[in-house]
Amino acid sequence: HFGVSGLLYNSDVLLYDRETKSLWSQILGRAVSGKMAGQTLPRIPLMHTTWQDWRTRFPHSEVLSTRTGYDRDYTRNPYQGYANSRSVWFSVAQQDERLHPKAWVVGVEMNGFFRAYPFDELALTDGTVRDTLGGATFTVHYDAAHRNAWVEDARGETIATIAAYWFAWQAFHPDTEIFSTTAHKESHHDKN
Repeated sequence: HFGVSGLLYNSDVLLYDRETKSLWSQILGRAVSGKMAGQTLPRIPLMHTTWQDWRTRFPHSEVLSTRTGYDRDYTRNPYQGYANSRSVWFSVAQQDERLHPKAWVVGVEMNGFFRAYPFDELALTDGTVRDTLGGATFTVHYDAAHRNAWVEDARGETIATIAAYWFAWQAFHPDTEIFSTTAHKESHHDKN
C-alpha cells in the first residue's frame, strides 16, 4: 500500500510504502530511498483517456465519491491554466526546450533506449506508427478523439508506457529521443 509523501523529485510526486516508509519515484517505478532503495515495481499498461471513453469501455466502473467530508470544491480545477503555461512550478534537474514543457507525450523504453511520442505529432499520423527502438519493433496507436495513446509489441500485446508532460518524462530520461513524423517518414523512405 502506498501513500502520498508530499515530497517531489524533479517535480514528480514521491510515494511512500506504508510498510517500510521507503520513497518511490512515480515515473521510474523505483524506490529512491529507504529499505527498498533500488527495488523496482513491475510496470503494467495504463490508459489515459476521457471519462466518456472510459465509461463506454468499462461501464461497471466505480468512482470515488467527491463527498469526502472536507470543504474542497472538487468541481473546480486548482491548477487552472497550468497546462497551457510554460512555467513548471517545482524544480527539475534540467529543462529541455525541444518541446513545450506541458506537451503530452507517451514515453517508451526499449532495452535501455528512450523515445517520447508527442501527442501533437501522433495527431499528424493516421493513428498508427510502426517503429523500432533498442532493437525492438512495436506499434504506437493514437486515438485523437479521446487523446489516448498506447503501444503494442510485435505480438500485439499492450506494453507499459508512461503518459506525461514532456518536462516530467525528459527530467527522468534526459537522453530521450523525440518522435517526429518528418524524421520517421524520411527514415522509412531511406529503407525502401
